Amino acid sequence: MADCIFCMIRDKKIPSEMVYEDEHVIAFKDINPVAPVHVLIVPRQHIPSIQDITEENGDILVKIHLAAKKVAELMGIAEKGYRLINNCGEDAGQTVKHLHYHLIGGVSLGEKIV
Repeated sequence: MADCIFCMIRDKKIPSEMVYEDEHVIAFKDINPVAPVHVLIVPRQHIPSIQDITEENGDILVKIHLAAKKVAELMGIAEKGYRLINNCGEDAGQTVKHLHYHLIGGVSLGEKIV
């Protein structure tokens, strides 16, 4: 999608600090981190949200989770732990309409989600 910021990052039209890439997924540092490690994991294919996952494209969820594991290892937080978050829709705080996950860690996050 031409006006999607994550598609523009994917296409290298907007600079980002990339930490992982493969043929299906990109991962880059969030510009407004909430923890020492805050990486966005985004499929290359433009899928607006979890609500747009189908039988045909659902395998991307496995690829995202495998990428999350690799990113956590690369960022040195796999052993101590991290949080993987997907916001789906306006009420959940999804501000970019391109499926993405926040991988957050590098500090004790506690038990509470909010």
